[in-house]
Amino acid sequence: MLSVSFFQSVVAPAQQLQISSQQFHSSRPQPLVFQVHSKAKTRREDRLARHSRIRKKVEGEILAILDDFLTVPNVSLQMFSFTVWLSNLEPLMIEGTPERPRLSVFRSNKHLYVQVIDDTKMHTLAAASTMQKSISEEFNLTSGPTLEVARKIGEVIAKTCLEKGITKVAFDRGGYPYHGRVEAIADAARELGLQF
Repeated sequence: MLSVSFFQSVVAPAQQLQISSQQFHSSRPQPLVFQVHSKAKTRREDRLARHSRIRKKVEGEILAILDDFLTVPNVSLQMFSFTVWLSNLEPLMIEGTPERPRLSVFRSNKHLYVQVIDDTKMHTLAAASTMQKSISEEFNLTSGPTLEVARKIGEVIAKTCLEKGITKVAFDRGGYPYHGRVEAIADAARELGLQF
């Protein structure tokens, strides 16, 4: 078997081509016969191979940084590990306490959901959504929630919280940008006296 790298790079970069030639038994030369053996991978195998390559690349970069840090005077390995730890930190999750519960917003294409949660007890103290009958009857939600609907949700959650004696909350936008419907919920809740 003879492997040809030209065909791999030009003809089929995603497949491995192998050429086998028949042996010459006579004095006349016979043409080469190409047989293509495909090693087609699934999407999952491709993804796993790509992730493995990226991990190796990142490990190499970390080792290079480590070499640079250790050559600088007065920098210890502890300082390097602290720096790597800081760079790998996930965004901090906002936690709700009994004194200041978390106002969590979830936004989908069709509905808006807002909950006030005490994370220490894992208990939902108040909730409002476009699934509630009072809101779904008042607005037409066929094209999804609008800014008006978001303002109404903010007012409902603020009224519910104030009735239950909750005046301060920690606003958790749930990873959504503070813009549009999320901003409208926050503004409406603030206008009715909820502090965050």
